[in-house]
Amino acid sequence: MSQQVKGEFDVKRSAEPACDMGDGVEAGHFRLDKRFHGDLDATSVVHMLAVATAVEGSAAYVAIERVTGTLQGRSGSFFMQHNGTMNRGAATLALSVVPDSGTDQLKGLAGDMKIDITDGKHFYTFDFSLDGA
Repeated sequence: MSQQVKGEFDVKRSAEPACDMGDGVEAGHFRLDKRFHGDLDATSVVHMLAVATAVEGSAAYVAIERVTGTLQGRSGSFFMQHNGTMNRGAATLALSVVPDSGTDQLKGLAGDMKIDITDGKHFYTFDFSLDGA
């Protein structure tokens, strides 16, 4: 059964040493620490690699995020995979649960998350299913 939770999250970003991509090209490496509020009551650590091109508004990032806390009262952790692209200013983001990464009461978790930023505040919409829920 598919379910949905929504809420707000806080995020703090810090720069990590850049990653050498060869030929003098570097990818930015960032750590993000998040705090989710609402039916997803959790913290997470994200490691992100990002590159920008010479064309204004074109860039991409990939990231892995480990989320630990409770989802509708069920405790455990899981991983999320991010894939974000800016194509001349047009943004797309795919953010999904890594298959079979749920632990404890979150075993069998699957789903996708959307992120919206409005007036500097971060909001999530998490569509998910949980085997046995």
